[in-house]
Amino acid sequence: MKFYLYNTMTHEKSEFRPLNPEDVTIYTCGPTVYHYAHIGNMRTYVMEDVLVRALRFCGYGVRRCMNITDVGHLVSDADDGEDKMEVGARREGKSAWDIAKFYTEAFMKDYRALNCLPPDILCPATEYIDEMIKLALTLEKKGYTYATSDGIYFDTSKLPDYGRLAGRKHIEGIQEGARVALNSEKRNAADFAVWKFSPKNQKRQMEWPSPWGTGFPGWHMECSAMAMKNLGETIDIHCGGEDHVAVHHTNEIAQSEAATGKTFADYWMHIRFLITGDQGKMSKSKGEFLTVATLPAEFEPLAYRYYCLQTHYRKQLEFTWKGMKAAQQGLTGLRTAALRIKKEAGTPAMLNREAEYFKKFASAVSEDLNMSAALAVVWETLKDNQLPTADRYAFAIAADTVLALDLFKETVPATEELPEEIMSIIKEREQARKMKDWKKSDELRAVLMEKGISVKDTPEGTEWKKI
Repeated sequence: MKFYLYNTMTHEKSEFRPLNPEDVTIYTCGPTVYHYAHIGNMRTYVMEDVLVRALRFCGYGVRRCMNITDVGHLVSDADDGEDKMEVGARREGKSAWDIAKFYTEAFMKDYRALNCLPPDILCPATEYIDEMIKLALTLEKKGYTYATSDGIYFDTSKLPDYGRLAGRKHIEGIQEGARVALNSEKRNAADFAVWKFSPKNQKRQMEWPSPWGTGFPGWHMECSAMAMKNLGETIDIHCGGEDHVAVHHTNEIAQSEAATGKTFADYWMHIRFLITGDQGKMSKSKGEFLTVATLPAEFEPLAYRYYCLQTHYRKQLEFTWKGMKAAQQGLTGLRTAALRIKKEAGTPAMLNREAEYFKKFASAVSEDLNMSAALAVVWETLKDNQLPTADRYAFAIAADTVLALDLFKETVPATEELPEEIMSIIKEREQARKMKDWKKSDELRAVLMEKGISVKDTPEGTEWKKI
């Protein structure tokens, strides 16, 4: 099945032509685990998951690698300021290693709650230091680096096409000092660190010996080294948020292609920001931000996935509570329709890939992930009583391999209004469980049963249904 994808590098949508259709290689930039990932971050991971699922639906084999940045990501794109892991450690009075472990686990919990498939390869940066040093040595041998008092830098002037992903206009802006301030030792404002020296008279929590002295890798080095180690010197698709285009991905291309002489990635996919009502990007630097785990109880995590599917990944997604309520209601309605068909059909028919509804769904999915159109086809098909229920049941099963909305989940939706008294008991029981007061927890479960509410404890929280 043909698949079409918009390529940031070429600024156009074209037919996807992988190096090997049976082994499509995808690298997705993972989280910097110094804090929780907010729902804006998670939009990117949801849409990358949709890409993987869509390719597999269309018959491709996929091998996906995602990194965990647990060192080297400084608070500034200008290669100055502190490492975000050190900032997180100081903020919470823990070691940087403990911070990395805690927030990696928190991220993966939210990631799973959104039904995102586990990457085939998940690689923490701290496990690939040797590969990063080898890459830096290659660049040094080829004459692309130079030393300053605080590290080893890549000389971007050595590449005539540096910045082609972001566009020359942006790079010229950098050179003028609009984004990155030029210090006295950098030859060019766009130059970036491949290795940073540990501050003098100060021992970092995360540092390693290298041919240039004790220090730590530059953030951009991580993704290049891990992608090439796990997927090869040229990969099919490289993904990330739109904020990675101008600096991070631009620098990945520069160092990777300088080292190998080969194209680093054939396709670049970038997901636009989630914005709040005041048109601002959701950001950790603003202090308060919403995570999957802190969504109000009336919303299940998959309602947010449904929310994301309604807007194309190349458009900004505005977050509103009204929109979330509509998404939860939509998810509930879709599940109700799917469950009714399942009950009526009993057993699914053999999937009819020649049916018009299947072709329309597949066309939407393969047309640069037009998931709002794909959702519309699912709604239309499930409501079409002229079609045999067993056929619709089979189609819903197939469609959900891409949507991943748990269409046949038989729990009472969280949007159903429960009396405040019952919600209070549920919350009190959750608190009792957190305090490991199992006796009180069991007593409150019994009270809920008497009121006609059954509760189930899951890794993602408490689920309930009327009995």
